[in-house]
Amino acid sequence: MGAFTALVLAAQIAIVNSDQVALRAGPSAQAAQQAVLWQGDSLELRGRRNDYLQVWDHRRERGGFVRATQVRLHELTPASVDALLAVLHFLRDSPGSEAQGIAYVGAYLKAAPAEQIDAEVFDILGQLAERLARRANATRARSDATVTAHVEVAAAYGVTIRTINRTTLGGGMTLCYDGDAHRQVLARRATSAQRTRAALGLTRHDCIDPALPALERRLHDRWRAELLDRLDLTELPEHERNRVRLRQAAVWSTLAQQSARRGDDATGWGQKALDAFALVRRADLSESDLPEYAETAVRVGASRWAAEAPLPAPPSRGGLTVNTRAGMQPGETCVRLVDAKLQTKVLAERCTFGVPWTASFMANAQGTAAALAVQPLPAWRELWLFAKTPQGWGIDVLPPGVDAPDVGYLEAAGFSPDGTRLLAVRETVVDGRHRRSFEVIKLSTLEVERRADSPDALSAFARGQSAQWKRVTVSLR
Repeated sequence: MGAFTALVLAAQIAIVNSDQVALRAGPSAQAAQQAVLWQGDSLELRGRRNDYLQVWDHRRERGGFVRATQVRLHELTPASVDALLAVLHFLRDSPGSEAQGIAYVGAYLKAAPAEQIDAEVFDILGQLAERLARRANATRARSDATVTAHVEVAAAYGVTIRTINRTTLGGGMTLCYDGDAHRQVLARRATSAQRTRAALGLTRHDCIDPALPALERRLHDRWRAELLDRLDLTELPEHERNRVRLRQAAVWSTLAQQSARRGDDATGWGQKALDAFALVRRADLSESDLPEYAETAVRVGASRWAAEAPLPAPPSRGGLTVNTRAGMQPGETCVRLVDAKLQTKVLAERCTFGVPWTASFMANAQGTAAALAVQPLPAWRELWLFAKTPQGWGIDVLPPGVDAPDVGYLEAAGFSPDGTRLLAVRETVVDGRHRRSFEVIKLSTLEVERRADSPDALSAFARGQSAQWKRVTVSLR
């Protein structure tokens, strides 16, 4: 009987079910505290003393006693697999219980025969890990000790939440799950819904290291596009199809900018991005998907001009146009504002490593100002403003915002009839917050004279907005 009891104890595991549980030196509330345990900590069961269990904590390499009511005991045998999976289904939908759920995944993988382990348990693990990473990001500013402890518990089971440093863009850092469970799902026979969740987890924009070299980033984005293309959407509900379409639109818009940056034809990628975004109806989105919808709109808007044929800019009514030439350094392009009649007469010139979308060129009727969209980053598009002054022509670069380059664009919507004001629309996503405004900018000072949430609220838009802008913009969605 004693040998049987020892065998049962060795095949049992105690999973801590709450936070800040005391591991004590003895079976008493007055015994010295050895360590603080958190939900999801797994303990090896070694005995029982009254209301306490004697355990060994392999993570901290120390033993002690915990109250029996503060842990759940499970046998790690094939017979317990169904019970463990039932608990996993419950914890999967219980926010705040991610560390505990990850512990149950670990217990399931130890108890289940190899042939019984399928994509489902890794699908659940991926959802738990993603949710834990989101919690860690949400509480990063206030240093939540509980979430930090849960991340450490998850790491003990091999669940890696890595830090993406965004200081190269002036932005801080983001915590992201490394996606190992998602890859396990894709490597197994999985349902369309499971494969979709895995693909969306692996193709997140905010989990790409901004320090990744250009070639590696381009290869990674191609891989993201191919992974999304392989998904079967026919069996998915509409809201999940929309999630895939939004991700595809954003990835394809990134590839459009990258292709144009290399001098390749980007119209295919640009049109695919627009088509995917057009398939998404805002009314069919779940509330949790609205932030990604707004961000995708800005990403697609930033690369919107890629869908237009890369033809020379047509002369304006004011007799102005632009052309480009190769710069002195590899990858550099120089934009020249020229007299449409005398192409050799260069009025102003500026060079960039971004993509100048010449099809976006727009000038006022007086021939004293012009605007051009230039995209230095896949999701960030600036506006170059050419203006004639008594001293000659000047070029000002107007960014979408003063924050670190993240996601945004500023585009010209036309000029006022007297040519002294620029009509523009500005959209940005900074720290997850989406902003969109329609503006009237005074050319002499570049000050925003008026701003509104809709162009209908600005009389200047009724008189001066460009028909070309209304045709191509995504800001009027």
